[in-house]
Amino acid sequence: MTGFARLTMVFSLLCPAVGLAQETSGATEAWTPPRLADGQPDRGGIWNSVAATHTPLELPEALVDRDSFSAEDLQALVDERAELRGDGTQWSRPEDSQRVNEGDLAYAPYWFDTFWSEPVAGDAPALVVDPPTGRLPDWTSYTKELLRSTRDHLHDSYGYMESGDRCITRGVLGMMMPTAYNNGTLILQTPGYVVLHSEMIHNARIIPIDTPVPAGPRPPLWDGDPRGRWEDNTLVVESTGFRPVGSIRGPSALIRSRQTERQRVVERFTFVDPETLHYSLTIDDPDAYTAPWTVAFPMTRDDDYVQFEYACHEGNYSVPNALRGARALEQP
Repeated sequence: MTGFARLTMVFSLLCPAVGLAQETSGATEAWTPPRLADGQPDRGGIWNSVAATHTPLELPEALVDRDSFSAEDLQALVDERAELRGDGTQWSRPEDSQRVNEGDLAYAPYWFDTFWSEPVAGDAPALVVDPPTGRLPDWTSYTKELLRSTRDHLHDSYGYMESGDRCITRGVLGMMMPTAYNNGTLILQTPGYVVLHSEMIHNARIIPIDTPVPAGPRPPLWDGDPRGRWEDNTLVVESTGFRPVGSIRGPSALIRSRQTERQRVVERFTFVDPETLHYSLTIDDPDAYTAPWTVAFPMTRDDDYVQFEYACHEGNYSVPNALRGARALEQP
């Protein structure tokens, strides 16, 4: 058993809903939340994932296949990341640079001076909990070629640019992953529905509860067509019917990916107590990745948190300026 697998097993015992792609709601039935008139657990409010931002997305390669793992090991990796950051012009993790060389679109995290800078006691060693290695599966060969092509033609047209940079959406994954800011997710509940309002690009997903997917063709959607159900204290949201997108936010701000019409996303919101929920998200897109994978992290209730308007388009000069600059460079 690898060091990551052992740590995940321990973490799963402490937090059953965040284990390796768990398909049950875990031992959370001891706490009974209040109920709404339609029977849903009443869990509306602001939930914040900021506590998870210090946890690396992937288990560092130095810890894969280890039989033991200590706080000193983690601190050494923290120090290594700090040294790699240097003056802010270097990659915070060697694998980020490697992904860019493979055709990914990314930039140096010059403003994340404290991002992933110190360990947080009790956190899992990585956000990726499946595969058991704690590492993301590889992209398919077609995805690699597509991302290389997108990089090469990035400023030929706005259509090549990442959908989040265009203020359309970061996708389900991009809007839910913890990041350096705007980590508030507002949960609203009405009879038969749950609304997830993400602060990032003010995405609002309206999720029907216990409603089957309609028969027949559906228009493909940027964030998919979600359907929800409650399993005890766990809200399970399954989304299909995605619009194919060649460049969309990946599992971190530094990684771009693609989504296809075959993508299936399963999210699990397990409410452990009045102040804590464990969130997991599984991506299964065989045309984009060579295997399914899952991330998991805790979220805490934060009634003092205020979501501000994410006026992405207003003052968004990046897209026209990038295209204008590319046209200037093309001049003899």
